[in-house]
Amino acid sequence: MSDIKVDAVLDITNEVCPMTFVKTKLKLETLETGQHLEVILNDGEPLRNVPRSLKEEGHRIVGTKKDGTKFHLIVEKGM
Repeated sequence: MSDIKVDAVLDITNEVCPMTFVKTKLKLETLETGQHLEVILNDGEPLRNVPRSLKEEGHRIVGTKKDGTKFHLIVEKGM
């Protein structure tokens, strides 16, 4: 993950579903295709739902990392 340039960071650890995906989607709309968003989220429902929903929207998860109780996803914005 360290070789990927992150263009924006979004911490959704204080959000609950479905706002976790809604906020992630809104943040991705501010980026250009191919740019990367780092999403910081909690285990459980957000970690199951956000990546699945992003893939369904045409985005790509290019990296993941666990940091204590939080997870970091690197998302490449699709078309």
